[in-house]
Amino acid sequence: MIAMEHYIILSTLLFAIGMYGVIIRKNLLMLFFATEIMLNAVNVALAAISNYYGDLTGQMFAFFIVAIAASEVAIGLGLLIIWFKRHGSIDLDTLKSMKG
Repeated sequence: MIAMEHYIILSTLLFAIGMYGVIIRKNLLMLFFATEIMLNAVNVALAAISNYYGDLTGQMFAFFIVAIAASEVAIGLGLLIIWFKRHGSIDLDTLKSMKG
């Protein structure tokens, strides 16, 4: 049987990988992926703790996080497409020179 500590370790590793991706990446699409990895790490931890205590509260929070992540991706990709059409690049360095 897998103990709760294993899930917490997995969640911590996933969150660290996502945080590394957020810090290092210059591509906006990869930044979205890294953010999704971090949100999924939190979901794993919430579901594991919820299962351990026999309470559904953590799983409900995980469900809401999935819904928020889906809306974040939809809005973010829409903005990303507009940015790419205007500037031809999705690098974060081009965001520094925002002009009206």
